[in-house]
Amino acid sequence: MPSYVAMLRGINVSGAKPVKMERLRALFEALEFTNVRTYVQSGNVVFGAKERTSGSLGPKIVARIKRDFGFDVPVLVLRADELARVVEENPFVEKRRQKPGQNPGIDPTKLHVTFLAGAPAAAGLKKLEGVSSGGDEFRCRGNAVYLHCPEGYGNTKLHNNAFERALGFAATTRNWKTVTTLAAMAAGMTELAGVGG
Repeated sequence: MPSYVAMLRGINVSGAKPVKMERLRALFEALEFTNVRTYVQSGNVVFGAKERTSGSLGPKIVARIKRDFGFDVPVLVLRADELARVVEENPFVEKRRQKPGQNPGIDPTKLHVTFLAGAPAAAGLKKLEGVSSGGDEFRCRGNAVYLHCPEGYGNTKLHNNAFERALGFAATTRNWKTVTTLAAMAAGMTELAGVGG
């Protein structure tokens, strides 16, 4: 059974759209997903599903959240291998790997990934170049936008709303620690499934 990671946008932020993690896990289990686990309170769920692709999972989760909680929440779903590829392809981490023993000035706590609901067009990415300010940098690979925000994500203009306006896709951002933790959790589920047959 494939492993997936669902990322919900905008829950439990300043008291808006409150969702307790035990209720969220119960919701996923009611959808007949297996091995449901959450990570932190911002809406990250690792789970197994019989579906072989992620396409139908997001809308199914969105509809159930609307039914059970009464509000709309954008949900992006990736397979475990897709998230593993996002981790592997981070150009800012590659920069650190290429210069062993040197300090390229990239602090992993200043790295984030914005996940998009689709692959952006070049014209949209060009628009974003004007949004960048200070030392903030971004690189886009497929549906992932890698961010390096030296002054912290709270101070960047490269936030979800800016990406959505410029690119026309729903977006949700996670810090690098969350991304790597979710990838490890999903990979662990996949390995266990392989051992079990």
